[in-house]
Amino acid sequence: MATEVQKSTYNITESGILGDVQIADEVIAIIAGLAATEVEGVAKMYGNITNELVSKLGMKNLSKGVKVSVTPDEVKVDLSLEVKYGYSVMDVSKRVQEKVKQAIETMTGLEVSVVRVRIVGVAIEKSEKAPKTTKA
Repeated sequence: MATEVQKSTYNITESGILGDVQIADEVIAIIAGLAATEVEGVAKMYGNITNELVSKLGMKNLSKGVKVSVTPDEVKVDLSLEVKYGYSVMDVSKRVQEKVKQAIETMTGLEVSVVRVRIVGVAIEKSEKAPKTTKA
């Protein structure tokens, strides 16, 4: 299997196949973001200002908080996320690393060498409002 990198697209070429398979870096980032948010204890992905503006405008950016670097030999992933209050940061981070690595390798066949997790906040869930009481 021969591989080559071209402007934010990863080409996989196998002999005997009808053509090339191209995987955009954005697709790998989306896979990583979705896998990370499936881990219990992850509140949300945390993106840069542009991503925050896009999400406030109602457009969903599935690669928010994810940066990928793809070379012929490896994939490196950087994630920024918030953890829910009460969860172990170390446990959640480890599960995110494992889940992201597995998802990318299973779906693309590319080897993931590094998954860096950056915890940028702790999300505190808002409690249910107590029902209003009326004076009799």
